[in-house]
Amino acid sequence: MPPAASSPRPLRLPWRSAPPQQAPPQPLPGSLPGSPRRRRATPEGIRITTVGLWYVLLTVMVAIASTNTGNNALYAVLAVMFAVLILSGLLSRQNVRGLAVELTAPAEVFANRPFEVGFNLASRGWLLPRWFLLLRLAREAKPLLIPYLPRRGRSSGRIETMVPRRGPYRLPYAHVSSLFPFGFFRKGVRYRSDMAVLVFPEIFPAAASRSDEAEAMGEDASRRPGWGHALFSLRAFRRGDDPRGIHWKQTARTGEIVYMEREAEQVRRLSILFDNGVGELADAARRDRFERLVSEAATAAVDHLARGYEVELVTRDRVLGFAAGHRQRLAALELLATIEPLPRRREPLHAGDPRAPQLRIHLETGADGGRALDVPGAAAAPGAVATAGGVPTAGGVPTAPGAKAGLAAPAADAGRAARRPGA
Repeated sequence: MPPAASSPRPLRLPWRSAPPQQAPPQPLPGSLPGSPRRRRATPEGIRITTVGLWYVLLTVMVAIASTNTGNNALYAVLAVMFAVLILSGLLSRQNVRGLAVELTAPAEVFANRPFEVGFNLASRGWLLPRWFLLLRLAREAKPLLIPYLPRRGRSSGRIETMVPRRGPYRLPYAHVSSLFPFGFFRKGVRYRSDMAVLVFPEIFPAAASRSDEAEAMGEDASRRPGWGHALFSLRAFRRGDDPRGIHWKQTARTGEIVYMEREAEQVRRLSILFDNGVGELADAARRDRFERLVSEAATAAVDHLARGYEVELVTRDRVLGFAAGHRQRLAALELLATIEPLPRRREPLHAGDPRAPQLRIHLETGADGGRALDVPGAAAAPGAVATAGGVPTAGGVPTAPGAKAGLAAPAADAGRAARRPGA
């Protein structure tokens, strides 16, 4: 039998390079896993303290005196002083090495509001414990003192910090320094943490006075006369009343015209129309006004969601539909935390429900640089123009009938209310 034919080997040409090898996957930046990992420390240098400066000057004086006099006792003292300096440098270097730092971000972080970051500091050393460690999240931040860290031990706690701006924020390093053992020098290192958080807009204190609700159409009875469905009272017919509200059975029974008053209904919805089509913000003043408007929208959304409202948020590039609860709160804050100015557009923003009260917030382009008006549930912002149902407000109170403090009833119902005498 002829031998079985073997499969031909591929011909390797001399100019053809070997197939590239895949690089090992790199860890994604973000939060750390549950246990702290060892990370190589990056030295940040040595800073001499006031005590250390005086000690060095004293050592120089002893060195000059021993050289001039030739006294063996002074040479012995000088040797001891140099030994203390060397020992201080070695112990301080060992004291900040061999550590692992893990940072845990809180669930919600707001701009210009202090928040606490959880930390877990672990020692990898087998021989010596750590003493008098100073932990901080930024070089200019106030440090937290950890007086003692045992061998192979760990210390957990919380450290307070603050972020001045909204948006994505990253804490790439945790700074660890120490004055151990004699306080002559401050030696510091930094460990990678790669903690990333999304900073929500600043929340202002909500206004003490609650804005009046729209009374034309809604969902909940308000125990006031209006245009709802539930019966409020029966009274004598007055001139100007709508004839469709006459109670014919009671009229036939009493012989007098009896009129039915309906209960007004409250709309438990709010549509926030935030116009971020403001063009390029060239100067710092306009950027600050825009950031304040973002905080106004966030304050109104958080305040009304806490009161049980369904809130809608409409911007030039994104729409967050009507919803209530904690998820809607987080979604609105995340949207406002990442919103950016867009090119100007002339077409107005439209709400998803025309019956719901509307809060329009936009940056005024007048020569006066903007005016401060009242926004319901939030503090007034310089350069903020609040409108109600598309009608500009004057001094924070809309000019349209049936709407107050930036909340407007639908235009058709407002016109009907205006035609009714005594309404």
